[in-house]
Amino acid sequence: MPLPANTKRVRPNMPDYGITSEETDGMLTWEWVDTQMEKSRNYWVCTTRPDGRPHAAPVWGVWLDNNLYFGSGKSAVKSRNIAHNNHTVVHLESGDDTLIIEGVLVGSVDSTTLKQVIKAYVKKYPPYEHNEEDTSAIWYRLDPHKIMTWLESDFLNTVTYWLFDHD
Repeated sequence: MPLPANTKRVRPNMPDYGITSEETDGMLTWEWVDTQMEKSRNYWVCTTRPDGRPHAAPVWGVWLDNNLYFGSGKSAVKSRNIAHNNHTVVHLESGDDTLIIEGVLVGSVDSTTLKQVIKAYVKKYPPYEHNEEDTSAIWYRLDPHKIMTWLESDFLNTVTYWLFDHD
């Protein structure tokens, strides 16, 4: 998947680590992001409770068209948190090949996209079967605002951020 048009790849300015935004050698590629997101089995979704306490939970998800999609029960803690505050952080399981997304969860997925999401879920998570009559779930799309990536083994050279321009 090509880099989204509204996205800028940058090196963060981290002078305490000896990293300057001018040095771009070794930055990770969007292809790397795409591959990590597609192959991941679990995604950690971090939300905030109405009283400010954090909540983290692993979910199954699919990466389609530069967006993460996942479902949750409407009464689940994460869904109640998202209804109160839809800003989130999602990260993958590895701390060595790091990918962290800051963004906003949108709780409505159009029917055409939902069909694609369900098809991808069924393929990715056998023996998952979708029950169209089950109305207890809600499907979310993550709208990324910032993605942070690096390889722990070469942090100083690979730390890369993607910033998404949202009009």
